Amino acid sequence: MGVKDQSRSILTMTGRLLNEILSFIVFTLLDMVDFILCYAYKIADFFVEAEWKPCYCSSPKEAITCSGKILVSEQGESKIVRVTCTKLQLEEISDTLYTRPSLVSEVSKSTIIHSSKMISGQGVGPVRSTFTVNLTIVEMLQGRIGRQQILPIPRWSDCDCKTCTSWTSSGKETLFVKADGAKDNVQEDVLFIHGFISSSAFWTETLYPNFSKCAKSKYRLLAVDLLGFGRSPKPTDSLYTLKEHLDMIERSVLEPYNVKCFHIVAHSLGCILALALAVKHPASVKSLTLLAPWGLICMGMKTNWQPYFPAPKGEQATQHMMRRVAPRRVWPLIAFGASIACWYEHISRTVCLVICKNHRLWEFLTKLITRNRMRTYLIEGFFLHTHNAAWHTLHNIICGTAGKMEGYLEEVQNRLKCHVTIFHGKDDELIPVECSYNVQSKIPRAQVKVVQNKDHITIVVGRQKAFVRELEGIWENSNYNKIMEMVLNMPLFESRIITIGKPIGILMVGLVALRLQLHLKVKEVRGLCPRLVIVTADM
Repeated sequence: MGVKDQSRSILTMTGRLLNEILSFIVFTLLDMVDFILCYAYKIADFFVEAEWKPCYCSSPKEAITCSGKILVSEQGESKIVRVTCTKLQLEEISDTLYTRPSLVSEVSKSTIIHSSKMISGQGVGPVRSTFTVNLTIVEMLQGRIGRQQILPIPRWSDCDCKTCTSWTSSGKETLFVKADGAKDNVQEDVLFIHGFISSSAFWTETLYPNFSKCAKSKYRLLAVDLLGFGRSPKPTDSLYTLKEHLDMIERSVLEPYNVKCFHIVAHSLGCILALALAVKHPASVKSLTLLAPWGLICMGMKTNWQPYFPAPKGEQATQHMMRRVAPRRVWPLIAFGASIACWYEHISRTVCLVICKNHRLWEFLTKLITRNRMRTYLIEGFFLHTHNAAWHTLHNIICGTAGKMEGYLEEVQNRLKCHVTIFHGKDDELIPVECSYNVQSKIPRAQVKVVQNKDHITIVVGRQKAFVRELEGIWENSNYNKIMEMVLNMPLFESRIITIGKPIGILMVGLVALRLQLHLKVKEVRGLCPRLVIVTADM
């Protein structure tokens, strides 16, 4: 037994060593390829679009706009003054966008620029605040002040088909929302948020057809395509920050549908948006259901519990998150793919050029080969995005919010009273199951359900009927728990009329009676009989 263990240990160490060596060679070559592609795309952009397009390989320079200098980054935090035709907005961006060290270039080391000192003008004029800015951001924002908003034009490397550009013809920059369920007598709303490189079809093609008639008569189901994905707008000048994503959800769902209280169901990257939205609307969220929560694997340093990927002292949470999500390794393959998407701006653009721009061809071939509708819609969701959307969302949401997750979880625990349920596939290779348990350690009332033999996608796909029943149970329980809380907290000797449904009504009578009897015994109150009327109604 000892010999076998020793042999296994030697093989494991050998495998790791080979992986390290091979990864070093492969990613050194990829560094060179990305460096070459940087200039290739600059030339192509100039000839096709008649202007140089900025990228995050550019060296930082100080630039001044008509309103003064713009803050881009400072140690530990990155922000940008976003310029629109009508106003200025301060938004946070991830420093991983422009700080990705490689063997080819060390330029990025100098791109995290500190805030400058106040300029003391002796005889020059009043003291003014100055900030520094990355050249890429300046070029993206230049000339927008005072300019009228024009119809966005897809880049030459993006798809210009009717599906991908349908949002440009409407004149309204709102998200695509697929609504189903209750229409006239809406009791509650349910917001579905998909994950990274996906679409609302992840929900509409799996869950929507399987909800019961009873559920569809009470709940209005609202599944959105996030900004930059599916059939939603894909603006070329957007940085796809957390603020932009949340604002679009509010403007496209909460406001037009007059959503007052709602349940949230989110998958993967969507869990980050779900937590941020819940914290922003604490009194409106009735239940929070998270599936394979991505972004919760790095909670920061100042905590008395042990996160799965603790950020070492002195290293920013964003950088640590990027290195853990994308470790620059060729094995496992999922880590290799994540590394390509996260570290190489121009190689990932090439992948989008080959796949996303020609998504109709790939969809046709997929339908021809598989003849499987479920696989087809998953691939359609994977294809319908732009490189700009995927690149910025990956860095600004997954990496950029790494340092905020602990605060979000504390807010959910302390301010929100809703139920939190977490589902995770046991075989999920992308997000370890431990991440969900780490969430539970910050939100003790959260219930973690690990599904055996399911991974990041099959946690829903393939078990949609069972998952629908679980969701309906979560939503119903949230309502009954509200009633129970009201009953148990009401004055003992005051009449109350509570309307609930069968068969839970019978159970409630027993529970309330037990509760009242316990109070009477403890208080030794005799000769008094509280009047409680429970009206049951058929469901």
